Amino acid sequence: MALAIDPSLPQADVTRIQRMIPHRYPFLMIDKVVNIEVNRFAIGLKNVTVNEPHFQGHFPVLPVMPGVMIVEAMAQTSAVLVVETLDLIDQDLLVYFMSIDNAKFRKAVVPGDVLELHVTVARGRGKIWKFTGEARVGDTICAEAEFAAMILSKDEAKAKG
Repeated sequence: MALAIDPSLPQADVTRIQRMIPHRYPFLMIDKVVNIEVNRFAIGLKNVTVNEPHFQGHFPVLPVMPGVMIVEAMAQTSAVLVVETLDLIDQDLLVYFMSIDNAKFRKAVVPGDVLELHVTVARGRGKIWKFTGEARVGDTICAEAEFAAMILSKDEAKAKG
């Protein structure tokens, strides 16, 4: 089933994403976030291309997107959802993983795939948020995980050491 984008919901293109999260090439893992329903869910998109740096070593003969990069892409989608929910755009915030649980990798993600990153808020309050996520290519679930993150200003992050 093809992704149905709901134009009535907020979206974030790559320019807006870069105003929301600090990640940049080569570690920005999402190209767009669509269907953002504040405080509930979002869907991020990642166009997987062979010229990404991790494919030089993972694996050159048969390139496969590393599972940790897929989970990172889910986390970045979640960070955009949090920033949209709390209206914190242009606040220069940092987002840190606190936990990753029940991660499962079911199918390889390869160059040419369009990875859909479906994230849902399990619990969100203040600076600490928990999510469930699925990474899909078309109708196929390629990876899933539960994860928690903390959102901090740069000053708060420095104070925590």
